[in-house]
Amino acid sequence: MKGVRPHRRVKVLINPKGGPGKAKQAFEKRVKPIFDAAKCLLDVQYTTKRFHAQEIAASMSLDYDAIASLSGDGLPHEIINGIASRTDDSVHALRTVPVVPIPTGSANGFNLNLQGMKGCFDVGLAALNVIKGKPMHLDMCSVTQGTKRSWSFFTQAAGLMSDLDVGTEHLRWMGDSRFIYGYLRGLIAKKPCPIKVSMKVVESDKQKLLERIREHKMGTRPVDVEQPTEDPPSLSLSSLPEDKYANESPDGGHSDWVVFDKPILYLYSGTQPYVARDLLQFPAARPADGLLDVVIQEVTDRASLLGALNGAEYGHAFFMKTQHYFKVKALRVEPISSSKKSLFSIDGEKFPWEPLYIEPHKALFTTLSLHGDFIQDFRETTFQK
Repeated sequence: MKGVRPHRRVKVLINPKGGPGKAKQAFEKRVKPIFDAAKCLLDVQYTTKRFHAQEIAASMSLDYDAIASLSGDGLPHEIINGIASRTDDSVHALRTVPVVPIPTGSANGFNLNLQGMKGCFDVGLAALNVIKGKPMHLDMCSVTQGTKRSWSFFTQAAGLMSDLDVGTEHLRWMGDSRFIYGYLRGLIAKKPCPIKVSMKVVESDKQKLLERIREHKMGTRPVDVEQPTEDPPSLSLSSLPEDKYANESPDGGHSDWVVFDKPILYLYSGTQPYVARDLLQFPAARPADGLLDVVIQEVTDRASLLGALNGAEYGHAFFMKTQHYFKVKALRVEPISSSKKSLFSIDGEKFPWEPLYIEPHKALFTTLSLHGDFIQDFRETTFQK
């Protein structure tokens, strides 16, 4: 493949306990033979505890063409936060050393967006991407609670969608079926999510968003989602970007900030289309568009919420009248009641039930792609509930 460096040097990080716990076997029997055939130079390391990958990424050499992660979406989260914690070269590392998933977890959402529905669990195809894929820049989100700032590459959730994720960790043996179980369990409870949501909105008109999705599907990509050929002008390669809108709010008179004022069942935000194989939640998400996609589901009847499962893998929930879709520059989430059981879910990781500020940063980290875009199968429908 033109422009692809042969004999890539690959740092391989393996979580032997992730998902169904088959990462070690998958690497030895399927992935390593492919890497060996391509004469890749491998540096293999198994993680032994939570945040081990973060520790490794914080201090590792950058003399690699890629970091391959055999896990679900938890290990890439750790790797990215580890790289982001580097003092002198964090942005340079994020931009030049691609983080590439090889799916051995429960949902494998990151790989699903790179390979599509047909190839989402194919570790051989993911290994080929490490060998042949070309760099593709993606957005990262800063996540701030109090004085602590961390980074998210995938999703942020509160309410039912957080509960079904972090609340079903003990069911990882079920694979991605655990999310359906969690959703159905949440419908039975139908517990409102006590949060105030404020957003710096760029677009909320579903018809305009639908036109954007159609244009992209037809191959007429808008300028703002083309892969950048150079670093954004404001991006320093030695220090992470500051949040631009953290001091803004609707209370400060900023007219482009919107407060959602209806009872909420869940909030879900992200930077990639699929969150699991059975849920295309963000069909308007694009690589490096510099925006966060936000979905807010109103509290509604159980029949409508159960019906949302029909065609969810094709994005049909987008058309629900009680499901609101926003493209935003910043998101603020404030709990309005205390709860020892409530948690936020960030890239599938547990975060405390405290005020949360999220801001997307354009093209901040890099992966590899065989296609140069997210792969999704959005299908229009007359579903209008």
